[in-house]
Amino acid sequence: MMKLNELGEFALIDRIRAQVKPGAGVLRGIGDDAAQLELPVGEQLLTSTDLLIESCHFDFAWTTPADLGHKAVAVNLSDIAAMGGTPRYLYLGLACPGSAEVSAIEAFMTEALALAEAHGVTLVGGDTCRSPGPWVVSVTVEGTAATGRAIGRDGARPGDVVVVSGSLGDSALALAQLQRGQSPAEFLARRHHRPEARVALGQALAATGCVSAMIDLSDGLSSDLGHILEASHVRARLDLAALPLSEPFTAALQADPELLELALSGGEDYELLFTLAEADLPAVLDLGRQLNLPLTPVGVIQAGEPSLLLREASGAERSCQTRGFDHFAARKQRDDA
Repeated sequence: MMKLNELGEFALIDRIRAQVKPGAGVLRGIGDDAAQLELPVGEQLLTSTDLLIESCHFDFAWTTPADLGHKAVAVNLSDIAAMGGTPRYLYLGLACPGSAEVSAIEAFMTEALALAEAHGVTLVGGDTCRSPGPWVVSVTVEGTAATGRAIGRDGARPGDVVVVSGSLGDSALALAQLQRGQSPAEFLARRHHRPEARVALGQALAATGCVSAMIDLSDGLSSDLGHILEASHVRARLDLAALPLSEPFTAALQADPELLELALSGGEDYELLFTLAEADLPAVLDLGRQLNLPLTPVGVIQAGEPSLLLREASGAERSCQTRGFDHFAARKQRDDA
């Protein structure tokens, strides 16, 4: 099979450019020093960037290049969804060793562009270079939101209900099983390798005008809710019995009750977590039914210093000590173990 150092950088870029279709608002895309774009009138720009590094965010022992291409785009689409925006433009940076197989890079690009196209997003730029070791993927997605309608993390109010879409802990459970050499159930594996950005839900929630704060679940429920609490200067109580769990997760939980921590602190579910007044809850739950996506109230915002309480099924309450993944604390956590 052909290696990247045999194909060369410019031939690779030509192959990528040949797969890109024209996009709305793209005046100049790949081929110039910078993209030249035109935003819709009355809309504001949203920009999200992520890095994915081999052996840190993914492992080719169980992740295919095609799955990586899908996930690299999905995680940034999810950030735009979390602000109620419309994703429009994609930038991809890729560094990989010269020994990388061209077929692997093409599989990565094919899936990345397929997901982008499914959401009406156009690749308009990026960069490629040789890596001395691991693959490094840099992804930027730009989107727009109507002026004054983007949803941030800082609007949660005492009395608001905390709601989450989909189910929790599936991706973290799949990763834990993969790391133990096990094969996750198909549903769990897909939730980890090919997450679904809740773009339609985010846009629909923004259109209602009733969501006070929103975030996507990338680092874990406890950590990401914590970001809302810090930004909004409030506290919250979560009802553990209300956490939405999938059938495969529930089955695993029955065998090992400690797995509930994955639903609290496991990352990469890419569901939406949001807050709204209790009076608006019925209409929003109906919206979820229209989108065929379960929405579950899991707690309530309270007045007070930012902190998180957990209520057991028995009614007993305890402070939440778990937190989501922290890249810079992770090494210290391992060293302290």
